Amino acid sequence: MYSEYEIRTVPLRLKSARTRVEQFLASCQLRLDAVDSYSVVYRLGEDTILAGGGLKGNTIKCVAVNDELRGTGMMQRLISHLLSEARAAGHDCVRVFTKPENRDIFKSLGFRTLATAPQAIFMENGMPGIDAYLHQLEQKRQPGKNGIIVMNANPFTLGHQALVRWAASQVDTLYVIAVSEDCSLFTATERLHMIERGCHQFSNVAVCPGSDYAISASTFPTYFLKRIDDATDTQITLDLNLFASHIARALGATIRFAGSEPVDALTARYVALMQEQLPPCGIEVRVMPRIEVDNRIVSATTVRKLLAADRFAEATALVPPSTRPTLLSYMACQALQMELDTTPKPGLVDKVDNGAHLDMNYTIMQRSISALRPALERLALMGWNDTLPQADTVKAAGIEAETEMLKATAGVNTHRGALFSVGLTVIAASHLLRKHNLISPSRLQETITRLATHLSQSHDSHGGQAVNHYRVNGALAMAQKGYETLIHDWLPFYRSLDQDPWRCHKTLLHIMAQLDDTNVIHRVGYERAQQVKKETLALLSNFNPAALEEMNRRYIDENISPGGAADMLSLTILVAAITCDNLETT
Repeated sequence: MYSEYEIRTVPLRLKSARTRVEQFLASCQLRLDAVDSYSVVYRLGEDTILAGGGLKGNTIKCVAVNDELRGTGMMQRLISHLLSEARAAGHDCVRVFTKPENRDIFKSLGFRTLATAPQAIFMENGMPGIDAYLHQLEQKRQPGKNGIIVMNANPFTLGHQALVRWAASQVDTLYVIAVSEDCSLFTATERLHMIERGCHQFSNVAVCPGSDYAISASTFPTYFLKRIDDATDTQITLDLNLFASHIARALGATIRFAGSEPVDALTARYVALMQEQLPPCGIEVRVMPRIEVDNRIVSATTVRKLLAADRFAEATALVPPSTRPTLLSYMACQALQMELDTTPKPGLVDKVDNGAHLDMNYTIMQRSISALRPALERLALMGWNDTLPQADTVKAAGIEAETEMLKATAGVNTHRGALFSVGLTVIAASHLLRKHNLISPSRLQETITRLATHLSQSHDSHGGQAVNHYRVNGALAMAQKGYETLIHDWLPFYRSLDQDPWRCHKTLLHIMAQLDDTNVIHRVGYERAQQVKKETLALLSNFNPAALEEMNRRYIDENISPGGAADMLSLTILVAAITCDNLETT
């Protein structure tokens, strides 16, 4: 019988194919969710969809069989096909959301039920499954009256810390589980570290790593889609059922704590269903009202909005000191990304072209920024001290970060200069945050100078050679002056263009017109580099986007790439974002 049918993967990127799958699922009272691939069953020689199922990572979704094939075993054949596809993609453990009436079919193929809701069940097949995670939790289990908080902490705020303090005072042991899904503004690793540092002061708090079994795209995808529809309650119920049946039992917890949610409707619905569904399972729910700082409700959403608006000082006021280094490293990466996204740039990699580079492109530069992100957080934590780190410590950290960058870029030197300038600034800024809570430009300049004083010049680099031969100021000399020109000239210029859509482009030109860029000198010589300064000053004086495009084409042809100016643009963006003026006596 099976010989009459075939299974094919449908190219959902094609609108016509996607529409047909959506119509088929709608006829089965389902909808197309986000999937990486979708397989359908056809009768040989025909194009009517008779059955279908999709894969999203290691999760089978959107499985449906029409009435013609019910009871024929075609569902089992389709699921076996999807299992094989998942295994071929490297997934040893495969999960599925499906209707309760399909339980026996999946059970016959080795799936076991993890959670149930009136309209759906959540099952898995393979190893390592939930047992591995439960064993990990059981190692942390302590006797007594225990409670749990599950938090995303994107980022960890004073509100999160207040909730932990309040909950810890009511139990013998409080377990804080970090959501592990990597689709937040801050990475899963960053969020876990923020939670760990923010909870360190509480002796009866154990921070547990998250998993696919606690508010993840597997158990609760709506949380990450941030929408409320007819599927929301079902997904929340599955997540809560799995929590009560497995996670709470593994930790011996009988109380779940949460903060009230006055703003986000989805989180508010989750808390409401938690209060309704967990007590019958023997788990009490206690909800703490949100705290306020300066008449403002403290929430991670507010912090993210403030960061996006470059209101860094206001953002740091809503998080504990232990979170601030991570906010600082995030802002550093944002500055690098803003420089990269500035398009067009003369001779530099941007969204459209590779500039005067054969070994770099936009994708490689993005990989470099991602690789530097944990390194910049380490540098921020290094600066979070009562004293500045020694030169040899800074140098070792820089070498480690550069090694990680080169590994991510297959040896391409993408951000070595930016790592030096931005890295020093992150260390200095973090030190000032610890001592004064706020960062002024003048204090930042003075602190960078102290930090860079004992660093030594590299003579074997292209920049070092240009410094020695032409007696121009290189990266080290600029750092040892605390980026004096940036603080007193480039920073005010950048800030003056607050409403200008060409702000970054004009600031780059402004920097290029002044900077003895050792990258340009190395590529085309000192005399041509001086002409570049005059050309960019002329363009800035009579700015024209078409002329900027023409300069880019010309510099690509001439192999001119002002990488030093690009580094200084990144640094200017960062300093503008994290400093506050008029704080000289703070």
